[in-house]
Amino acid sequence: MGERSFFTLDDSGAYIPTRYARSAWSDTMVNGPAVVVAAARALESEHGAEGFQPARLTVDLFAPVRTEPLVAVTEEVRAGNRIRVADVRMLQGDKLVARGTLVQLRRGEQPPGNVWRSGRHVGAPPEADPLEDTPGSNVFFGSGDQGEAWSRDMGAHQNDQRKRFWLRPLDVVAGEDASPFQRAVTLAESTSLMSHWGDEGIGFINADLTVALARLPRSGDIGIEADEHLSDAGVAVGSASLFDRDGVFGTGTVVAVSNAGRQIDFTRRRPGTEDSGSIGSNEAATRV
Repeated sequence: MGERSFFTLDDSGAYIPTRYARSAWSDTMVNGPAVVVAAARALESEHGAEGFQPARLTVDLFAPVRTEPLVAVTEEVRAGNRIRVADVRMLQGDKLVARGTLVQLRRGEQPPGNVWRSGRHVGAPPEADPLEDTPGSNVFFGSGDQGEAWSRDMGAHQNDQRKRFWLRPLDVVAGEDASPFQRAVTLAESTSLMSHWGDEGIGFINADLTVALARLPRSGDIGIEADEHLSDAGVAVGSASLFDRDGVFGTGTVVAVSNAGRQIDFTRRRPGTEDSGSIGSNEAATRV
């Protein structure tokens, strides 16, 4: 059970941010991965169903989330035989700061026949790290189309090439190992960083995250690689593939809005912020 987590829980079940949940650019704000995975944990713990695959999670991120208690209120929308849907509202005080929807699909037999696939493979993951089972460890960055080279120096990959990121995500709450679903969601929030990070840093802030999963990750450490960046007149769409040591298992998609006046240059990151869990996010501190 890991010692690094985004939150602790108080007696009421509210999420209390730890230092790992803080934005790397503002100590009074919570980073994006922490917000989306708190929503994911609440939905999974209260509405997860045996035999069902958490197939899609969409979280809308429309307000700053401060380093104050965060409350998740969930509601079952439908509990069908093959499709289950539940919603979550994330509150600070009486203010709604984020909301999400989880769709679960029943696992079953694969249909017969062959279906076209792109055949695309992401680059080989880094060699196994002795610290693989330590949350927040095994952090690597990569760029370029070949995907063989990895390094721990984030600033070295600030360029106009395809980006990729690999780590063992933090636990959500102290004293509780993150589930495979929770780890996938944490990493998927890096879709914005992977798809919108250019040679002068990142100037888009994501307004949401949608993660779609054909299966859950099997390895403790997992990765994400950019698929596409589209933008015009300050509005952007980004997509990325999620992969583990067995291959691609899902996708992430975000929409984002320009924040060029507060461009983030990752070659000038504050030392010691790499383990905050926020390196894969467009910070909640910059949301408007």
